[in-house]
Amino acid sequence: MTDPILPFDLGRLLLGDAPPLFLAEILLRTLVIYSFALLMLRLIGGRSVAQMSIVEFLLVIALGSAVGDGMFYPDVPLLHCLAVVAIIVGLSKLLDDLTLRFRRAKRLLDGRPVQVISDGRILTDGLRQRDMGPTELAAFLRLHGIRNLGELRAVYLEPMGQLSVFRADPPRPGLRIEPPCELQPLPPADGDSACCAFCGALAPAPLAARCPHCARTDWVAPEPP
Repeated sequence: MTDPILPFDLGRLLLGDAPPLFLAEILLRTLVIYSFALLMLRLIGGRSVAQMSIVEFLLVIALGSAVGDGMFYPDVPLLHCLAVVAIIVGLSKLLDDLTLRFRRAKRLLDGRPVQVISDGRILTDGLRQRDMGPTELAAFLRLHGIRNLGELRAVYLEPMGQLSVFRADPPRPGLRIEPPCELQPLPPADGDSACCAFCGALAPAPLAARCPHCARTDWVAPEPP
């Protein structure tokens, strides 16, 4: 019969069933596994999270799972953990070589850019492909200094999650995305032209019909360039 659990037992909370000297073994395990994982990552190179491909992001997740158990579980041998790290890094390197040699493998593993804006208009099909909403897209565009969609010729969402922005020359009137557009209503369409409040498509004003691109019925005044 097992001993009953004593609530708020500091010895159990801090050390569990392991002897205090096991803390020194945890230190040794952590140093060995961390150093080995760092060496493996140095061999294949490293980039920031924002620049990671899908394969590299999966590598980080797999390594985190592999090294974590071996650092503090006494029944996980160090050699087993190091072997898992080496296999994961080797597979990642193999997949990287495949993407460099074969274009089809690169498209399969890394994906391809998706156009989300064309001539100042949001392409809703492109957003659906990447599970992104117009509000999230507008936030990313503001980080590029964009005030309204008329400043844009084309925008692509890259496989690594970044936006490639190509500006229109010259800029045109378009849907305002600069705050406080999300804090107060946009001005109604009362001039010679209007733009869809959802996708930014331009059309003659006044309009009560549905937008031919996104089927929305809300029209606002475009912001001049």
